[in-house]
Amino acid sequence: MQKRTLGKSGLEVSALGLGCMGLSYGYGPATEKDQAIHLIRTAYENGVTFFDTAEAYGPNLNEELLGEALEPFRDKVVIATKFGFVEGKPAMGMDSRPERIREVTEAALKRLRTDVIDLLYQHRVDPNVPMEEVAGAVKDLIAQGKVKHFGMSEAGVQSIRQAHAVQPVAALQSEYSLFWREPEKEILPTLEELGIGFVPFSPLGKGFLTGAINASTTFDKTDFRNVVPRFDVENRKANQTLVDVLSRIAAQKGVTNAQIALAWLLAQKPWIVPIPGTTKLHRLEENVGAAAVELTAGDLAEIESAVSGIEVQGARYPAQLASRVGR
Repeated sequence: MQKRTLGKSGLEVSALGLGCMGLSYGYGPATEKDQAIHLIRTAYENGVTFFDTAEAYGPNLNEELLGEALEPFRDKVVIATKFGFVEGKPAMGMDSRPERIREVTEAALKRLRTDVIDLLYQHRVDPNVPMEEVAGAVKDLIAQGKVKHFGMSEAGVQSIRQAHAVQPVAALQSEYSLFWREPEKEILPTLEELGIGFVPFSPLGKGFLTGAINASTTFDKTDFRNVVPRFDVENRKANQTLVDVLSRIAAQKGVTNAQIALAWLLAQKPWIVPIPGTTKLHRLEENVGAAAVELTAGDLAEIESAVSGIEVQGARYPAQLASRVGR
């Protein structure tokens, strides 16, 4: 697989990464451990060198899983993890105090079976801790050799600028896809200006863009999508129009919906690295195949023309979670 560099950071990763959250958290029961390790190692065998986790995914379980899975080839991969929640539990609120950042980092190093974290993200901006203190704490960890690069997740333009002035931000991780194009307004221009890479999560619209989800789909009771307005039955019916457009274009190209959606993201900027997640080997192989799909200027214009008039229905987060993003 081709490599990409995240902004001006010099951090080189595979063009597509693997988001590992769903193996432990968020989308129903956790994947059986041996099966999950096999999937992660298969991703590596298929050219993926960029793996994303967080203290909050479990909590702690996902980091431990990734640490064991990647240990045999740790020096050949880039591991990203995150701090930012009380006790690693999103429901308990944010905590980005410098002492907490140090504590989380030390624990993550052990769980990941490594002596350095390649990319350490603030999971969400903490309104109670000045951004200068957060960036300063990570800067100290970088100076100590425990972290290589600083990242932010779902941050707004002001916070990004504040942090970047203290410690250069290597990458911003936020949602971006044909299902959610809000970053195009302010975020992408700011990242380009500052030389920051972009790591889109949910690049397949939490599975919706694949065409595998429709109005009759039911989710496990622990699945996060049950509380997402965009996944209400009526909104799924309304948003099927977007999936139908993708299906038509994918059929013309002889590829899948997922591959078109990922190839579209890759074509937006050379410093964008999507991190689709999956628990299934056949989906992993399908996603990896997207890196080889080339969209011409004509293809991109056709996609833009076809989707520009479609207004996606439903908020991407319930109100209490929406208040945590874009700060």
